[in-house]
Amino acid sequence: MDILSNLKPAIGSNKKVKRIGRGEGSGHGGTATRGMNGQRSRAGAKFKTWFEGGQMPLARRIPKRGFHSPFKITFQVINLLGIQKLIDDKKVVDGIINAVSLYKNGLISKAAAPFKILGTGEIKAKLEVEAHAFSASAKEKIESVGGTIKEIKI
Repeated sequence: MDILSNLKPAIGSNKKVKRIGRGEGSGHGGTATRGMNGQRSRAGAKFKTWFEGGQMPLARRIPKRGFHSPFKITFQVINLLGIQKLIDDKKVVDGIINAVSLYKNGLISKAAAPFKILGTGEIKAKLEVEAHAFSASAKEKIESVGGTIKEIKI
């Protein structure tokens, strides 16, 4: 029977720590595993993590193509199919769909980030939908059922 006081680690799981710079008897004296010369052998040597020893850095070696707009807006997308599923599961309160309700029900991952409603699927209930953007087909389907649309400024 094993008692807590008798427990020992498994054989081979514990390894002796390499004690560096503690004299010749340790087996790691002298240069203390740093080698003979060069910046890294001396005290206070500092390198940025991406430094490649003077070699052309990876970020500069790889070709850059095209134009990347710093003002690009990435929308989270929701289909009418997902909104209809919320209605079927009775998770829509007062017929209002907005960022908070979509976030709480897991249709968007960030309530503060912009989202767009797309027209895939059908919608059967009259809703008041607030979103940053709508596709033309989504607008048409929501309004054909008698719902209202409110676009939020980004």
